[in-house]
Parts: sequence; C-alpha cells; structure tokens
Amino acid sequence: MIRTVLFDVDNTLLDFSKAEKNALTKTLRQLGIEPGETILERYSELNLAQWKLLEQGKLSRGEVKVRRYRLLFEEIGADCSPEKAARIYEELLGIGHFFMEGAEELLEELYQKYNLYLVTNGTAAVQRSRLKSAGLKKYVQGIFISEEMGSNKPAKEYFDRCFGQIPGFRKEETVIIGDSLTSYIQGGKNAGIRTIWFNPGRLPNDSGPAADYEIASLREIGPLLYGISKAE
Repeated sequence: MIRTVLFDVDNTLLDFSKAEKNALTKTLRQLGIEPGETILERYSELNLAQWKLLEQGKLSRGEVKVRRYRLLFEEIGADCSPEKAARIYEELLGIGHFFMEGAEELLEELYQKYNLYLVTNGTAAVQRSRLKSAGLKKYVQGIFISEEMGSNKPAKEYFDRCFGQIPGFRKEETVIIGDSLTSYIQGGKNAGIRTIWFNPGRLPNDSGPAADYEIASLREIGPLLYGISKAE
C-alpha cells in the first residue's frame, strides 16, 4: 500500500527548462550578451555538469551558482562578472512558474488520496518563490529543500532527515518520482524506497540506476500508484 509520495519539482511538476531559458535570456541581455541558442544550450550543459558535481560532493552550492557562469564567459570570451550574473539570474528565476503538462491535474487527483511531499536540490530562496507562485503548498504535507536540510540528494543522509519529519513514516509505503536518475532514482535506492523514473523523452538508461517503474507521462502516475497498492 502506497501512502507517501515524494515528488521532484524541476522538470517533473514545474517546467524548469522553460523557466531557466526565460531567466537566462533576460540575464544575458542585461549583461550585454546576445542569448543565441548555442549559448543557451551550452549554459544548460555546463549547469547540469555543475549540479552533478554537487551531487557527488565535489562542489558547494555557492560554487555551482557562480562556476557555471565563469566557465560560460570564459568559453565565449565575455568580460562579465559571474557573481553578478548569478545574482541577476536567481532574482529572475524566482519570478513566476511554468507547470509541466498534466501536473496540476495530477496533484488535484492525488493530494486527497496520498501524503504528498516535495523534495528538491534547488536553491531555497528560488524554490520557495516558485512554489508559492505555483500554489503547490496546498497539495503537499511538506517541502524538503536540500539547502535547508543540510544535505543534498542523492545522499542517504538527506532522505533520513526528510523521513524524520514525516509522521508515521514507513519505507515500504513510500515512493519517489523524479526525472533524474542520478539524483532521484539513485537517491531513492540509497534511501531504500521504491522509485518511479519520469522519462517523457523516453531516453535510454545507459548507465544510471534502474528504477522500479518508468513512465513517460504524468497521467500514468495515478493508475500506477493504484496498481502498486492493489497488488499488495
């Protein structure tokens, strides 16, 4: 029986890719850089790589926020302050939100049936602002942001701290849903709970941990959770 559902936020419930592109475009223009598609795509690659290093404990959150811009500016030969870029970007990223397709309908369907929680590695101030804008608080029992928890996913310590704040928590009644194999699926494995990989692009899993279940659409989650519970 599934009672507790842990949801990733970015690119699972909220469209981070769209929000990132919007904020980055405005940031670069404020710095006098024309945000062509090549530059935007390269930033996303560099950004993802820095967050992977954070997950591995090789960078701090502060280093991630500045280093991605330093590397980008070095590559394109821009004489701009990485620190200033990071400040502008965070301010813009925290404004507004974009839902993933079907996310609002899914939350409306699930929140009266399950205990929902949000788990995210995002920067606390930015995430709090976006979650408030999206009105997600009414659907969930709690929000666990790694910066506030003092540990990052996929570390078992992060999940242990989350679990300690969930009343009547039981691992066998819990599932985590997210789009990142290295963060959410590996994190779920480290924590000893079931995992659902949200893979809308139907990407192959060439080297990541194997999820217990895989879905390509948020519409699949309700029937899947029901099926898991019914089977038990």
